[in-house]
Amino acid sequence: MRDLADLPKAHLHLHFTGSLRVSSLRDLSAAYGVRLPSALTDGVALRVPATERGWFRFQRLYDAARHCVRSEADMRRLVDEAAADDAAEGSGRLELQVDPTSYAPFVGGITPAVEIVLDEARAASARHGLEVAVVVATSRMKHPLDARTLARLAARYAGEGPGEVVGFGLSNDERRGDTGDFARAFAIARRAGLASVPHGGELLGPAHVREVVGALAPDRLGHGVRSIEDPALLGSLVESGVALEVCPASNVSLGVYEHDEDVPLRQLVDAGAQVALGADDPLLFGSRLLDQYETARTVHGFSDPELAELARSSIRASRATEGTKKRLLDGVDDWLTT
Repeated sequence: MRDLADLPKAHLHLHFTGSLRVSSLRDLSAAYGVRLPSALTDGVALRVPATERGWFRFQRLYDAARHCVRSEADMRRLVDEAAADDAAEGSGRLELQVDPTSYAPFVGGITPAVEIVLDEARAASARHGLEVAVVVATSRMKHPLDARTLARLAARYAGEGPGEVVGFGLSNDERRGDTGDFARAFAIARRAGLASVPHGGELLGPAHVREVVGALAPDRLGHGVRSIEDPALLGSLVESGVALEVCPASNVSLGVYEHDEDVPLRQLVDAGAQVALGADDPLLFGSRLLDQYETARTVHGFSDPELAELARSSIRASRATEGTKKRLLDGVDDWLTT
C-alpha cells in the first residue's frame, strides 16, 4: 500500500488550541504552574457521551488547555508546531481555525492576537513547506454583536495565501445560541470574500443542518455527518456544492457514533458529498489528520484511488489559489502512479 503521509492533501478542520502537542501542553503548564487534568496528558483519546454533560466535560478540558496559552511566544509555538505536524503528514494546505478573543487579554487585544497568528502562519509556511491560512471563528456562547466585530476584523485580513484569513466560522455547542442571530456576521464575512464555514450537523441532526444552511449559507460545513439521516437534505448539499469537513475521531470521541465503523464516511462519499477529512482537536481526540486517512483505509475499506479522491476533495474545498490547487492535485496524481 502507498504511504498516506506522501499523499498531498488539505486540512480544513483544525482548531487552534486543539492542535497542541501533548508534550508542548506539559511544557506550558509547567512554565505557568498550571495543574492539568490527567485526561489532557495521558495520551488516551477522550470519550464522552453526546449529551450536554459530555460536551461540558469536553469544553472544560479544552478551556484548561487554552488557559496555558498566555503569550505571543506560546501562540507562535502553537502555529509553528501545527504547521510542522501537518507538513509531516502530507498536508500542503492548512486552514487553521482560531477565536482570537481567547488569547486577546495576553497580547493587547483581538487585533494583535489575529496579527500574531497570521504573521506566524506566513513564517511557518515558509519554514515547513506548506500553506497555512486562517479561519477566524466566533462562538455560539458569545453575543452575536461580538461575532460581527470578529467578522469585520477577519475581513480586514481577507486573502487566499499563507498568513491570510480565508474564512469565518461558528463553533462550540450546536445546542447553544440561535443560529439566525449570527447571520449578519456571516453576511459581513461573505461581502469580504471569506468562506462561510460554520459547524453543524454533528451533535444535532438534519433539522439543525437545514437551519445552518438557511441562515449562514455555508461553503463548507464543519462536520455535517448527520445529514446522512435525511437523503433529501444530503442531496441538496451535494447539488449546491457544500463541502463537509468530516472528523471521524471527533464523532466517536464525542459519542455521536459508538465505533469508528459507525461513522457514515462511506455513505456520504457514495452519495456524492464533497468530503474533506479533518482532525478537529487532536489534543483531546488522540489522532491527527493522517490517522483519519488511515481509518478510511483500514476501517471503511477505501482503496488507494478512493483515498486519492478524498484528498482531491479536500484540496478543491480549500480556499487556496488555483495555482496551489493545481500543484497539489498534480501531486495526488503522482502519488497514484508511484
